[in-house]
Amino acid sequence: MNDPKVLFASLFEPKRIALIGASADVTKTTSRPQRFLRKHGFTGEILPVNPSRSEILGETAYKDLDAIAGDIDHAYILLNGAAAVASLAACGRRGVKVASILAGGFADAGAAGASLQDELSKVVRETGIRLVGPNSIGTVSTEPPVALTANAAFAVDKLRGGTWAVVSQSGSLIGALLSRADARGIGFSRLISVGNEVDLAVGEIADLLVDDPKTDAILLFMETLRDGERLARAARRAHEAGKPVIAYKLGRSDIGQELAKSHTGAIAGSDATFDAFCRRHGIARVSMFESLIDVPMLLANRPASRGKRVAVATTTGGGAAMVVDNMAIAGLDIADPPHALVDWLKPLGIAAGEGKLVDLTLAGAKPEIVAGTIERLLADDGNDAAIFVVGSSAQFNPELAVEPLLRFAKSAKPFAVALTPSAEKSLALLTAAGIPAFRHPESCAEAMALCLLRTPPRPLPRAAEPSTNALGALEAGKVSGFDERRAADLFAALGVPMAKSMAVPDAKRVAAAVGEVGAPVALKILSADIAHKTEAGGVALGLPDGQTAAVVARDMERKVKAYAPAAKLEGFLVQKMERGLAEVILGFRRDPLVGPTVTVGLGGVLAEIYKDASTRLAPVDEAEAHEMIAEVKGLATVRGYRNLPKGDITALVRTIAAFSNLAHKAFAQVAEAEINPLLVKRESEGVVAVDGLVVLR
Repeated sequence: MNDPKVLFASLFEPKRIALIGASADVTKTTSRPQRFLRKHGFTGEILPVNPSRSEILGETAYKDLDAIAGDIDHAYILLNGAAAVASLAACGRRGVKVASILAGGFADAGAAGASLQDELSKVVRETGIRLVGPNSIGTVSTEPPVALTANAAFAVDKLRGGTWAVVSQSGSLIGALLSRADARGIGFSRLISVGNEVDLAVGEIADLLVDDPKTDAILLFMETLRDGERLARAARRAHEAGKPVIAYKLGRSDIGQELAKSHTGAIAGSDATFDAFCRRHGIARVSMFESLIDVPMLLANRPASRGKRVAVATTTGGGAAMVVDNMAIAGLDIADPPHALVDWLKPLGIAAGEGKLVDLTLAGAKPEIVAGTIERLLADDGNDAAIFVVGSSAQFNPELAVEPLLRFAKSAKPFAVALTPSAEKSLALLTAAGIPAFRHPESCAEAMALCLLRTPPRPLPRAAEPSTNALGALEAGKVSGFDERRAADLFAALGVPMAKSMAVPDAKRVAAAVGEVGAPVALKILSADIAHKTEAGGVALGLPDGQTAAVVARDMERKVKAYAPAAKLEGFLVQKMERGLAEVILGFRRDPLVGPTVTVGLGGVLAEIYKDASTRLAPVDEAEAHEMIAEVKGLATVRGYRNLPKGDITALVRTIAAFSNLAHKAFAQVAEAEINPLLVKRESEGVVAVDGLVVLR
C-alpha cells in the first residue's frame, strides 16, 4: 500500500481493528489492547480473533480472519514466533491494510529469530501489507482516540491530548514519556512504537506525521538508523512545514552502542556520524531524555531565532549559575543587564550591574519586581532571549515569582523559566500558560541552545564528477591492490597535493630513487596487505642519502616479512621528506547507517588517542570544510593562535572538499580511505599528503 493518506488513516485513525490472539484473561498482556481501546474511547469496531472463544470481554470473537466480513484497517498480532509469521501471511492474503506485531524474539534474539524476521520480510514483499514491528508495543492517537497498545502505562484514567507526536524504537519508553509528560500537563497527538522496523520505520512514519494537521512537533527516540534517506526527507519537509524534529539517540558511548545492538538486532553506528546526519538535515538532537519533552515548547510554532545572547535573571544565584554554566558550555553568550534595568532596580536596593547575572536575591522575590525585570529584559535589544531562574519560592509561594511570569507567555523573543526546587504546581502553571519551564539546568541550557543555535537543513551538495585519471587510478588499485602508491595516485587525481615519491620493486634500486626524489627521504614498504606500516617496521624517516636508504631497505624487508609472513610485498616507496606546522588526519568512510562521511582531525600517531575530530556527511563544500577545521581544537595553532604562524587554511579547505568527493557513486567500492598525516604548511605554501590508505569493500 503506497497511498500515504490510506496508510496514515490505517495506522492512526483505523475504524475496524482485528486483535489476533486476543485474551479474555485481564491479567494477561494480550488483553490490554482491547481493554485500553474501549477505556480511552475508541468508537470503531474491535474484532478479537481467537479460535477457542466466541466472545471476549463483551465483544464477538472470530475463529480466524476469514470469518470477519468487510475490510480490516489494522490488525494487531498478539502471537509469538512462527504463529505471528503465519498470522501476518493470513493478514496479507485477507487484504488487511496494516498489521502490527507485539512479540519480540526476532532479529533481537539471535540467528533463529533473525530467520523468522526474514520470513516476515518475505510476507511483506509478496503481499504488499504494511507492517509495524515486530517488537511493537502499539500505536496510539488521542484524537480520535485509538489506544491500540499493550503498554501498561496506558492504564491511566485519561489520555491527555496534545500536538506533539512520538516515534520510538523502544516500546517501554513510550510509557515513560507518557507518564513524565502527563505529570507536566503535556499530552501527545500520536505515539507509535516501531520495534525492529522490518517494514515501516522511523523515517517513513515521521514523513507521514509532517502532513498531520494535529501534530506540530515530531519527537524521536532512536537506538539505530535504518532508513536514513527517508528520515532526511521527512526532516527537510518538516522544516519547511515549521515542525521541529527532535531526536534522542542511544549509543553515545561504546557501551551504549553495544546495548543498542543487543536490543534491536542492528548496529548503532558511530555517534559522530549520527550527529553529522542531524546537522545536515536540520534535526535537533538532544542529549537528555528529559529534553524530549522540555525542548519542543521552545521550538514548536516559533520562527527561527537569530543571535546567541541570553539574559538571565534570578532569585537564586546558585541555581542561575548552573544554568549559565551549561549555556556557556553549549556555546551561548550571557548578555549584560541593560542600563534601564540596573537603574530601575537600584532604588529598590538591588545591585544588578556588577556581573552578567541579574540576581534579585530573596528580597526581589516580589511580583512587581519580577514582572518589571522580565519586561525590561525582553524589551532590551542587547539580548536575543531571556531566562528567569526561580528559587525556593517556586515550591510553596508561586504567587511571588512564578505567577507574575505568566503574562509573558506570548513573548516574541524566546523566554524560558528554570525552577531550582521540585515545584510541580509551578511547573504545571507555567506549562499550562505556554511558557517553556524546566526542572533541570542542563535541559534548560540545551533547549535554549537548540532554540538559538540550530541551523536549517543544509543544501545537499553533489560530489564532483570524477576525472578520467581518478577512474583510472581506481581501476588500477582494484586490479593490483591498494598499496600506498596506488592510494596516492587516486588522491592526487581527486585534487589532493601529494609528496613527491617514486616506487621501486626492490632494495637495489632504492639508492637511485633517492637521487631522483632528493634527500632526505622517507622509505616505506609497499604492500596492499599491510594497512599500518609503522607497526610492521615498514617505515623509516629522514634518511640522509641513497646508500643509507639502501641498507635500511634490506633490513626493513626482513622485519616486515617476520611481522607479516603472508603479506605480498611490492617493493618500496621512496618519498621526499616534508615538514609542516600541523599534522591533519583526513578520513572517508561509508558508514552503514548514514552513508558516506568525511572526518577531519588532529593527525599523526596520536590521532586515535586524542580523537580530536569533526565529522560531516560527504561530500562537503568549502564552507562546511571551514566549519570542520574550526571544530578541531588541536588545529587552533594553524588557524591563528597568539603569535604562532598561520597555516594555509585555504589549501586545507580545498583539499578536504576534494577528498570528500569519494562520496561519488563511481567510487562506491571504496569502503574507507585515509590520509594521515596531511601536513599543513605556512599560509600560502599549501598542504601535502605524505601517507595514504584505501580499503575496498
